[in-house]
This record gives sequence, C-alpha cells and structure tokens, in this order.
Amino acid sequence: MSASPNDRPSVLFVCVHNAGRSQMAAAFLTALSDGAVEVRSAGSEPADQVNPAAVQAMAEVGIDITAERPKVLTTEAVVASDVVVTMGCGDTCPFYPGKRYEDWVLDDPAGQGVEAVRPIRDEIRRRVEQLVAELVPA
Repeated sequence: MSASPNDRPSVLFVCVHNAGRSQMAAAFLTALSDGAVEVRSAGSEPADQVNPAAVQAMAEVGIDITAERPKVLTTEAVVASDVVVTMGCGDTCPFYPGKRYEDWVLDDPAGQGVEAVRPIRDEIRRRVEQLVAELVPA
C-alpha cells in the first residue's frame, strides 16, 4: 500500500554549501525510499554548483545528481520536515521544537577529489539506509 503524499515522512538534509554531503544524502534517500519519503536539501550558505567530485562519486553507484542545484535553507523547509539531518552547519542551522534532529558528523568533501569523496558517500549511504529502515515500515 503506497502512502499518499500527505502522510509520507519528510526529511531535510542541511549542510553549509548544499553542494556535497546533503546532496548525496538527499539523492540516496530518494533512491532508497522509492518515493516513500519526501526529501529536501538545503544549505545555510549555498554554493554555486554541486561539488563535481560528489556528482562523480554518485554516478559510480548509478545515481545522477548533475541536475541538482544548491538551495538556500528556509524556515519553511525546516517547518515542513519531520526529520532534520544537519551535517556540519553548527549554529547556522535553525532549531524548532518538536522536530527530530540528527547531526551527522561527516568529513566535508569540498575541494576533495573523488577518491576522498567515496568513503564519505559510502558512510552517507549506510546512514540513509538506517534512516529508511526507521521511517518506512517494511
């Protein structure tokens, strides 16, 4: 039985630039939840483009994020989300009571080559798989 859009859990991934970690996490959650979770990502200081090494690392596992663009974090996005996963944005991430917050401590792939991004990608995938298991009943 598929969930209607109104009762799907929603997750917002936030990092500073919305160019690497949060983009990879959002792409994994979209792919692994098969539409059962509403997915957003944003950054407190969005970059001009998604990190090319993150794009390459995701392409290696069959996920295309070339069309994604970094987005600015809005209060509305936080309010509309059930789970907010922060990735190294510290005090710039807004906090709202009643939301489930997780802080994923991950290396920043900014300025790194794809070799350095692969282990970050794999750790993000592991955490997203765990999140899917918690949010989407089998």
